[in-house]
Amino acid sequence: MNNQYEQDFNLWRESIIEQIKEHRFHDIDWEHLLLELEDMGKAEKRSFMSNLTILIAHLLKLTVQSDAPEMMKQSWYSSVTEHRFRVKKDLEENPSFKNYITEVISKAYADARKLAIKESKNAKFGVRKHKEEEYPLDCPFLLEELLDEDFYGDSD
Repeated sequence: MNNQYEQDFNLWRESIIEQIKEHRFHDIDWEHLLLELEDMGKAEKRSFMSNLTILIAHLLKLTVQSDAPEMMKQSWYSSVTEHRFRVKKDLEENPSFKNYITEVISKAYADARKLAIKESKNAKFGVRKHKEEEYPLDCPFLLEELLDEDFYGDSD
């Protein structure tokens, strides 16, 4: 069975599903099944964290780089809307993430801050390059603001 897992993952997965449906629990490759279930949870959390990071990065850019050209800001607005939708969908589908989100906001913010600073340094076309100090060290957004469909961090 282990050989099937390593040689054809999809066939292995289909076999496991069939074994469970047929209640052939003694045939199940429990070791790899448990690994896959653990990895699945990690992947879900990584995706959630990534969406949260991008959401915060673009809210931060809208806040700090409020003098950016409208075309750039429109792109950030769209990204905020999209990633907020993804974060909220993850929270709907995985209610236990509500506990997880409070744990990871500061980590997501640290990554989002780095991302916003890096992207600002790469700005072109006469766009002002903001100083690192202009980006707060701690997340300036409340959880309620991150999830609020009408909040964009700027005054527009």
